[in-house]
Amino acid sequence: MIRRMSDLPVRGSRFLALVLLAVGAGPAMADDPATAVALQRGESLYATCSACHGASGMGQPEGPAPVLAAQHETVLLRQLTDYRDGARWDPRMEHVARLRIVERPEYLAALSSFISRLDPSRPAAMGPGEGVAVGARAFVMGCAACHGATGQGDAARGVPRLAGQHHGYLRRQVQDAVEGRRPGLQASHGRRFAALSAAEIDGLADYLSRNVRRTLPAPPR
Repeated sequence: MIRRMSDLPVRGSRFLALVLLAVGAGPAMADDPATAVALQRGESLYATCSACHGASGMGQPEGPAPVLAAQHETVLLRQLTDYRDGARWDPRMEHVARLRIVERPEYLAALSSFISRLDPSRPAAMGPGEGVAVGARAFVMGCAACHGATGQGDAARGVPRLAGQHHGYLRRQVQDAVEGRRPGLQASHGRRFAALSAAEIDGLADYLSRNVRRTLPAPPR
């Protein structure tokens, strides 16, 4: 029995390369019959994910499960691959490994493609509001260069969309990176996050949670 995502065959960059091949042309081919079939497969696979992330991909407002709807496909692929390989961990995601959803590249590609086209059904859960201005300054100074002026990210470079993410989830990810619970994020962002005060972290998460989350065309029905 598979106990960890890292127990699955074909790891790391080789697996991601296979996934990217399975994705093909991505959103530009959304009207193609083969893509429609893949998106239907992704919808079927997503039934497992919806138990925590919700039918519309809006996650849990308190922060345990993030908003997935309208996240870039490349970002979803990378994060699912990291969970699969043990580079990122969460007890709830071990359930995904046991169900073998991420074992085949074409499954992971279909799932990521479907999720990326989900339309956020409501605004994200926001913070108290007092620190938004402080958070906006922190974002412009330290994050906007990569994540974009309003936190929309960059699909081509695999930079996550942060706009419209739950305040509690964003705040927890920063704290996890600083405290070593997300090694990949700690390596790339740890020093920058560690320089932020608690008020700046809370304000940063609050500011991003209030930004509108742009969407892709919906999956064909």
